[in-house]
Amino acid sequence: MVLLQLDPFLNELTSMFEKSKDKGSVWVTLKRSSLKSKLQKRKLSSAGESIEYRCLIRATDAKKTISTSVGAKDHLRFQASYATILKAHMTALKKRERKDRKKSTEAEKKESTSTTTSKPTKKL
Repeated sequence: MVLLQLDPFLNELTSMFEKSKDKGSVWVTLKRSSLKSKLQKRKLSSAGESIEYRCLIRATDAKKTISTSVGAKDHLRFQASYATILKAHMTALKKRERKDRKKSTEAEKKESTSTTTSKPTKKL
């Protein structure tokens, strides 16, 4: 996982969406984080200091994972840029047609069994 600054993260996210336009997916997760260990958090809380929480954003396309951390002062700029990127790649967000292999193979099996298992009629 690569921790990038905000602008390089947005540029890399744009390229991920471009690469996955025809085939593939991009997963973006957002999580509250202080980027400090539990021990550091305990020391700060016992000293009476407040912990500044940030938003940890991760993006992956199953081959590459990138991440960034956004503070309170940058969150409006990030939201606007992220919304612009999503709007620009809205066509890639359309649901693609699924290949129903299971249904087609079941239909073929039914057709083949119905033609081969027909009973011959007896003459009286």
